[in-house]
Amino acid sequence: PLVHRPTDERAPSKPGSVYAMSKRDQEETALLIGKTYGIPTVALRFFNVYGPRQALSNPYTGACAIFSSRILNGKPPYLFEDGEQLRDFVHVRDVARAVVLALERSDADYMPINIGSGRPVSIIELARTLTELYGAKMEPYVSGEFRKGDTRHCYADITLARELLGFEPSICLREGLTDLAEWG
Repeated sequence: PLVHRPTDERAPSKPGSVYAMSKRDQEETALLIGKTYGIPTVALRFFNVYGPRQALSNPYTGACAIFSSRILNGKPPYLFEDGEQLRDFVHVRDVARAVVLALERSDADYMPINIGSGRPVSIIELARTLTELYGAKMEPYVSGEFRKGDTRHCYADITLARELLGFEPSICLREGLTDLAEWG
């Protein structure tokens, strides 16, 4: 049987979508320019960032925004596959703190660094929590459909962020989702 593991920065880059390929290429370009010209550069790899004031109408802002928008419009969250895919959700305030740490410290210069919570959460758990926090009486719709280019499990190994930046996420998912729901 396969066992899921967190993704660390040394994992081979095998983009399954144009979006993933563009992110990889931008990261490699920034790090190469930094090394070539002696400009301190860090490539922070943000996992699923969420929080208040994110655009709920933009489908590219991620699952939290998409589910919130659907719930607020009286529609259940739409889940692909079986909803048991694992993802890493990190609150925008934790991300902002990580950016400041990367600016203040040089230990991670010229490296990619994962910024996430380091805690895997199933998509169905996320959808049910948001539904509850918005006070909606509905169950997520589990489609059974697979999305091309999607990854079954993807959550961050934040060991390097802890060691090199002193980063420690401080906002648990429920607290952060409550923050989002109160704003929305």
